[in-house]
Amino acid sequence: MNTIKALLIGAGLTAFTLACVAQEDETMPEVYTYASYFYCPGGPLNRVDAMMAEGADRMDGFVADGTIQSWGWLAHHTGGQWTRVAYHQASSLDALLDASDAIQGNGGDDGDDAAQEEEEVESEVDEGPTFGEICNSHDDYIWQVENGTVGTERGAAGFSVYHICDIKREDRADEIVAEHFAPVFNQMVEDGELTSWTWQSHVVGGRFRKLQTMTAADPKALLAARNAAISAVYEAGSESESAGEEFSDICGEHVDYMWNILQETP
Repeated sequence: MNTIKALLIGAGLTAFTLACVAQEDETMPEVYTYASYFYCPGGPLNRVDAMMAEGADRMDGFVADGTIQSWGWLAHHTGGQWTRVAYHQASSLDALLDASDAIQGNGGDDGDDAAQEEEEVESEVDEGPTFGEICNSHDDYIWQVENGTVGTERGAAGFSVYHICDIKREDRADEIVAEHFAPVFNQMVEDGELTSWTWQSHVVGGRFRKLQTMTAADPKALLAARNAAISAVYEAGSESESAGEEFSDICGEHVDYMWNILQETP
């Protein structure tokens, strides 16, 4: 079977965050995220989580050999219809696509070995519905990380905001994030209120054009930090308030999700 292989070609969310604060005078490293957002109406979700746990060593190997920078598996906590997210990250679009081929096992002898390993992994999970039967559809996105924190540490709980934006003014939204939102989020990371955050742009996928993520130690801390960030950004009478209003005019429509981060390396 190719269930884990098929799902791991994808990559999401939230945890797409990279965790030490990026300095304003430094150039952001080039990072791309391949995310697959799954709809899973067909069976026990703990079964697909077990499949992912069984396949973790193989994915960790791709991190260790430099094929990918990171990968993760996220579980729905609160929000829309997506139930699970799989993602991986790489330093360029070419590397991201090469990684997808490697994860699928499209590579000659290495591919044969990968296929055999996938069969061994799936054989360790008790008989029952396959991944594809449980999670029978998905949406794929490729994102580019534009701003945020860079490093390894992330929180166990993630918040993702998927924005629908005026495509003609997206660059201005990026400027507002860099000038007004980033200093607030970076300070919250330094103060320990947030563990990490990112701002990412659509490269390939559906209707969502921008993705803002943050992580914290647990869902309660995450919501408290998010509320504090909103209050700071939209503080009445401040310069950031008018910038926040302009941002809302550009990227006002959005969908929120909270995630439990079940698997992630690093």
